[in-house]
Amino acid sequence: MQWFLSLGAAMQAFLASLFLFTMTSLGAAFVFFSRKINQTFLTAATGAAAGIMIAASFFSLLIPALEYESALPAYITVTIGFLLGGAFIICSDLILTRTQRKFNLLGDKKSALLYLAVTLHNIPEGMAVGVAFAMAAGAEGAVISALFLALGIGIQNFPEGMCVAFPLRSKGMRPLKSFLFSQGSGAVEIPSCVLGAVAAAAIAGLMPWALSFSAGAMIAVVCSELIPECFAGNKTVASASVVVGFCLMMVLDVALG
Repeated sequence: MQWFLSLGAAMQAFLASLFLFTMTSLGAAFVFFSRKINQTFLTAATGAAAGIMIAASFFSLLIPALEYESALPAYITVTIGFLLGGAFIICSDLILTRTQRKFNLLGDKKSALLYLAVTLHNIPEGMAVGVAFAMAAGAEGAVISALFLALGIGIQNFPEGMCVAFPLRSKGMRPLKSFLFSQGSGAVEIPSCVLGAVAAAAIAGLMPWALSFSAGAMIAVVCSELIPECFAGNKTVASASVVVGFCLMMVLDVALG
């Protein structure tokens, strides 16, 4: 522990970001164990992903965003940021639909939007960890709190890795390619974590906007893509999966956040 405390904030953040990335990779690795995807399993996985993303939007993004100081009242900043995030996904959806592009790289429009939303939300999460280490200023108690924050986000990244990998796999993408794309969504936390530590003062002012924007984007993707898809199958399985996914992420956030 003393060795870790002796490191600079940027190096502490970098090591923490490697843990976040590893947890995403471990979750994504489960895609290698599914040779044939059962439709009921797909419904359950999609529903769980929706529940996880809804819970993450509230407990990992919106609530922390309200705790940051900003020039405007917190509720105004968070509301505007949330609306902008939702509008970004809605506009992206309209543009992608009208251009009628073939999403050969990511499978289809739904996969592209899901990948974009998860990747976007990982950026402010990484920044939050970096800012926490920078503000700890080497104090043992504050550094331990920053480590617990990284631990909580890392554990959340485990199911999120599956959330990205399995939908891509279900669209016919090879397991290795699905795994690598899911890794990519988590890899953005490495530079964003270091950036948060290096530019803590400036990043802290942008955090409520970034967090609420990401929350709006995730909720829009859940409502436009994941919920309709999973409920088109077995409604009972879909409903139960959404609730279980939400509870799983809520417990992780509350217990470790």
